[in-house]
Amino acid sequence: MTQTLSPVTRIPNTGLPPYAVLVGDPARAATVAALLEDAAEVSHHREYRVFTGSWKGLPVTVASHGVGAPGAILLFQELTDAGVHTLVRLGTAGAMKTGIADGDLVIAEAAVRDDGVTGQLLPPEYPAVAAPEAVLALQRAAREAGAPHHRGIVWTRAAFQPGLIPLDAYERAGLAAIEMELSALLVTASLRGRVAGGVLVVDGVNADELTDEKAAFSTGGYDPHRDVVARGVERGAVVALEALRLLEEGNAR
Repeated sequence: MTQTLSPVTRIPNTGLPPYAVLVGDPARAATVAALLEDAAEVSHHREYRVFTGSWKGLPVTVASHGVGAPGAILLFQELTDAGVHTLVRLGTAGAMKTGIADGDLVIAEAAVRDDGVTGQLLPPEYPAVAAPEAVLALQRAAREAGAPHHRGIVWTRAAFQPGLIPLDAYERAGLAAIEMELSALLVTASLRGRVAGGVLVVDGVNADELTDEKAAFSTGGYDPHRDVVARGVERGAVVALEALRLLEEGNAR
């Protein structure tokens, strides 16, 4: 019998494990999947690459969504249509608060909806908030893994490179980090009654090291391909997977 596939991402419409780790890079999806038992690639179309496997007995989906919320939200929507109910985004981010170092983890409590897509779906007053149980599970997993971590509100911004609009207002507001997709996940999960959260690996320390925001994107100012970031991603993958296991345990009680 032919497997029915979703129309945009081409993921299977049925049969995926309901607990998922979501990443941007298709290669990173393979890296996370390598931590699973019995890992298998089930689909790969455009930026959407999907694996299944098992983490400490828990069946898990690992999927990539590419760069930017407008494309990523298509995966979030089609995964939830397929029955996935608990989703953790493992991403990278720039730090916006002093004291957050390269390779540290930022556990998102909520996100600013500057994502370029959810504003076309519902009013701007609607919040993008992580499920409290996901925040606590990620925090516990990070603590037990010995991973340096922080909690806070993050800024999901559609534009990667800086433009003419000043960024310092959100820094003064105490936001922890800036990234590109999480608010779309949190809004999708809230609207569809799913559990979602995010853990982000810092790959640039804006607040501590950069005085000119444009320097973050110069040749010498921003380099996400360093060993300290890779080690952070390895820790973040374990934290994300372990948080899913903790969430499943909570659901079982």
